[in-house]
Amino acid sequence: MKIVEASIRRPVTVTMLMVTLVLFGAVAYQRLPINLLPDISYPTLSVRTDFPGAAPEEVENLVTRPVEEAVSVVNNVIRVSSRSRAGLSDVTVEFEWGTQMDFASLDLREKLDRIRLPQEIQKPIILRYDPSLEPIMRLALTSSEIDLIALRTMAEERLKNKLETVDGVAAIEVSGGLEEEIHVALSERKLASLGMSVETVAGRVGAENINLTGGTLSNGEMDYLVRTLNQYKSPEEISDIIIERRQNALIRLSDVAEVKRGYKDRTMVTEVNGRENVELAVYKEADANTILVARRVQERLSEIRKEFGENDAGFRLAVITDQSHFIDQSIKEVLKTAVIGGLLAVIVLYIFLQRVGATVIISLAIPICVVATFFFMFVSGVSLNIMSLGGLALGVGMLVDNSIVVLESIDRYLKQGKDPVEASNLGAALVGKAVTASTLTTVCVFLPIIFVTGVAGQLFTDQSLTVTYSLVASLLVALTLIPVMSSGFSGGRTFGASQTPPGASAEDPQRMQKSPDRPPRKVPAWLYRALDALALPFRWMFYFLPFTLLTLVKYLAYGLAHFLKLLIYPLLLLYDSFYPRFEAAYGQALVWVLRHRLATLLLAVLVFISSILLYPRLGHELIPEMSQNEILVGLKMPVGTPVESTRDVLARMQRLTSAQPEVRMVYLTAGSSSMTGGSLKEEREDIGQMSILTNSGLNRAAEDSLIDRLRMQFELIPGISVKFGRPVLYSYKTPVEIEIRGYNLRTLSQLADEVSQRLAEVPGLSDIKSSAESGNPEIQVLFDRDRLASLNLTISQLAQVVRGKVLGEVPTEFHRGGRQVDIRVRVEEADRDRLEAIRKLTVANIDGRPITLDAVADLVVQQGPSEIRRVDQERVAVISAGLAGADLGTVIGRIQTALATLNVPPEISVKFGGQGMEMKRAMDSMIFAFCLAIFLVYLVMASQFESLLHPFVIMFTIPFGLIGVVWSLYLTSGIISIVALIGVVMLCGIVVNNAIVMVDYVNVLRREGMPKNEALIQAGTVRLRPILMTTGTTVLGLLPMAIGLGEGSEVRTPMAVVVIGGLMVGTILTLLLLPTIYSLLDWRD
Repeated sequence: MKIVEASIRRPVTVTMLMVTLVLFGAVAYQRLPINLLPDISYPTLSVRTDFPGAAPEEVENLVTRPVEEAVSVVNNVIRVSSRSRAGLSDVTVEFEWGTQMDFASLDLREKLDRIRLPQEIQKPIILRYDPSLEPIMRLALTSSEIDLIALRTMAEERLKNKLETVDGVAAIEVSGGLEEEIHVALSERKLASLGMSVETVAGRVGAENINLTGGTLSNGEMDYLVRTLNQYKSPEEISDIIIERRQNALIRLSDVAEVKRGYKDRTMVTEVNGRENVELAVYKEADANTILVARRVQERLSEIRKEFGENDAGFRLAVITDQSHFIDQSIKEVLKTAVIGGLLAVIVLYIFLQRVGATVIISLAIPICVVATFFFMFVSGVSLNIMSLGGLALGVGMLVDNSIVVLESIDRYLKQGKDPVEASNLGAALVGKAVTASTLTTVCVFLPIIFVTGVAGQLFTDQSLTVTYSLVASLLVALTLIPVMSSGFSGGRTFGASQTPPGASAEDPQRMQKSPDRPPRKVPAWLYRALDALALPFRWMFYFLPFTLLTLVKYLAYGLAHFLKLLIYPLLLLYDSFYPRFEAAYGQALVWVLRHRLATLLLAVLVFISSILLYPRLGHELIPEMSQNEILVGLKMPVGTPVESTRDVLARMQRLTSAQPEVRMVYLTAGSSSMTGGSLKEEREDIGQMSILTNSGLNRAAEDSLIDRLRMQFELIPGISVKFGRPVLYSYKTPVEIEIRGYNLRTLSQLADEVSQRLAEVPGLSDIKSSAESGNPEIQVLFDRDRLASLNLTISQLAQVVRGKVLGEVPTEFHRGGRQVDIRVRVEEADRDRLEAIRKLTVANIDGRPITLDAVADLVVQQGPSEIRRVDQERVAVISAGLAGADLGTVIGRIQTALATLNVPPEISVKFGGQGMEMKRAMDSMIFAFCLAIFLVYLVMASQFESLLHPFVIMFTIPFGLIGVVWSLYLTSGIISIVALIGVVMLCGIVVNNAIVMVDYVNVLRREGMPKNEALIQAGTVRLRPILMTTGTTVLGLLPMAIGLGEGSEVRTPMAVVVIGGLMVGTILTLLLLPTIYSLLDWRD
């Protein structure tokens, strides 16, 4: 090959190229962003609309339906779902994967701007679900001497600003504590006696609080700005404003109301280890390095603690969660896995080669390829995450495969007496096309990954790129650096006796001789000495220093190699005694299988059928959960429960949890939860969430045992519903969701109850919940239309009056420093805290006679639906459940059996959703990717061999390699996931590599005139050692990953297990079955 010959002729150029790649890779490594996972962006947008005080049915009719109709016509929309709750509408729009979400968001906003909603409804906002935008840190601010209002104020005015100036921090979100609010508490009795309305008072309060510019006054010498300064400076000033003038009497606000500092109605409470706190959530910029940002935040926290510790007694700012710690540990575990795998691969090399020089030459491929990959990652925008580094760890054992084949070929020519330069050229050229084809088959299987839709495609794209980059780099090293080092840097020698430089003719030396007409010039001695002195630093820099360093590295490598030899000396003895007998036994086995071809093939088919029979025993899941030493517990109280009661129950659960020895910290939030099954966090007073941080190093089994104990204890608390889970990084959907679609809420509720009862009997399910539950307790105001007409009143007028007195109005804001504090005007609490008090609210004044609410309306207490869900503009009841000791595929099969006899009315439909639906879509796309990968591998091999038959022979290693996949999964996890299927796709390109090298050599021998069977036997025995070496390095390189130790191993282990199992079985079949199939199908002799 020309690249081999050119590399041997120009060893310095090759060396400089490798140094450049390593240098650029090392620099790029320092600049790569670090994240836990690749950017996972769901093609999902949510439209959230606030409608304060509205019941779910009003929200559905007035908000949700118009929004659904508007967004359903946006391009690429595949599903529209919604949840209408008291005071809130959430419409979730799911797009096809690959949709440009920035343009989709603009299109969605355009459609929303066209709809007309009632005036009191706030403008819809568009939110986007993105797991990578979760806070990287959560901080808890507590104090033993500062009240919660002052603590919240401190967090917003002082800490928030200090932390947002940290480089890489995008925003700080403050929650918990008490938000300050100015209350104007009106006396209902005084308002009624004066015939005044809340609307009138609120309008006056707002009109008095204003600053305006009045233009510019110029007197010829100076220009003056004219300003009206009338904003409130204190609550006392608010009390003193005049709200009305009657018969020369001024009615001030203090005459009908009390103005006081207070706080907003509490809807959320946060506590850590039983102590109420204010939470600060830290969000990073999109392209920032998570670990560096967290480190800078920690440094700023140290400064803040020193500053506030001296002034504010009892102040404490603690870190609750720090995502960077898990990311750092996960990244270190992947790197450690790669290093251990690389060392094991080197040991395998040394056992087979038993030559220090050859082992060192091949081992250099690993660090060079890995570091060079960092440069290509930087150029293509791939971050350092557990998936991209997992790709490097996955390929570390394969990085030496090409070098092994090339060096083994060179070694055979050296044993034949060829000089190093000629042996390097002939040996590398002989196998150059074969290693290129084998690399291309491995690389091309990653192309179909781009067609994998859903979260799997986003998760594994980075891994595919890193494996591709590293394998291409390994091919470059094998065809350039390995021949150069094997030739001993004898680039000046050609492959004949002549030493003429390339491109020069035999006449060049005469032409280069000095012309006799021009006598040589004599250089003065002093100039020679001066030039020699000037050249000394350069000579030292470019000759002595590199030579010294290379010599040190050489002797250090030899020293380490000899030390390694002492450590593995028993293995060397075992290899020396075992391998010759194994090689001889393999030759005899090869002769036997070629004589009994049909029996061999029948035996292989029987083994293949056994794996097919074993396949149904395997379970299925989307992606394995990743343990982060954190357990989430979602709490649901009876609808309408106030947040204080929710907090009390959570506090009881916290005490039970803190008593467990595995628990390090408990953090709870009452009034908010991210475990309600939607893409957005839900805020409601009757729900809550508890985060349990466990001791580091706690394994998955211990966490499951803790969950089982806590579940049994929580079940003893009456009137609550709990749900356990772990932080999910790649899907917001519940594992099991059953959608019952229809229109009649009563029918949906009845059928949902029956489905829930049947699911309760299905083993493997936990935390079964139904959205069709009893709803919010409502005080329904039913106006008497005839009575209102007789009084010349309208329902709209009186509804606004009731709303203003109960909910209140916020006509303006009070400016305190840099903050704006709401001023809320409504009747005092004693006039609105009971049903009887609301009945006696004055809603109108006719001829000086107050009209109370109960005089024109009936007030009844009823229960409406807690929420109304819709999917594709149909009402739906959703039954959700988690998993307990079973995989998703098995559980879905059991559910289908349990619901097979369900009596479903014709107007009702029952469908599966949740992660089960995502898993089906992902599995379908993975099967397509697998078939496409097989086709691409065949195309590459057909081009390499210029034959349609020989690639077909090699392709038999793929289905028989699946035997090892099924058995390896059955003996380990017993579950097929998307991660395992990615490993199967990779295996398509890896398992054929050994077969390519063997078939290529068989064809070479046959072209030289050797009979077919003899060529098969010789090719098998000659290629036995490199095949075992490449398989051994790949398998042992993957072994640390397959063991699955350390953080984040759940998403790497199944892939490594699949590749190891398939490659080991595939290697056996390559050595025995491939010659049989070749002999049967290629009948020419």
